[in-house]
Amino acid sequence: QVQLVESGGGLVQPGGSLRLSCAASGSIFAIYAMGWYRQAPGKQRELVATITSDRATDYAYSVKGRFTISRDNAKNTVYLQMNSLEPEDTAVYYCNARIRTWSSVDDYWGQGTQVTVSS
Repeated sequence: QVQLVESGGGLVQPGGSLRLSCAASGSIFAIYAMGWYRQAPGKQRELVATITSDRATDYAYSVKGRFTISRDNAKNTVYLQMNSLEPEDTAVYYCNARIRTWSSVDDYWGQGTQVTVSS
């Protein structure tokens, strides 16, 4: 049984910073790509950032230069450092990981954490 648990969301003023974390636990053989997605009210879930097992990264255009994704393989954890936050960043943020267990390879999702950027 694999579980992803997120933390670090909250309320922040425009221009502020937050750091999200997502830790995977369970019967894990390997974690391949990990990523962050977000969903604002009335909008589709969209890609924010991804990171491969060898730490290659990709970002949505809207967050380039402001957000940084990283991972700690020893802790099975992915992070999202968010700087210069804007009201448009307000959304529920979900982490994702492609994980190999002893039986299969599947995508798993965290429970979501609310990020609200408002003055």
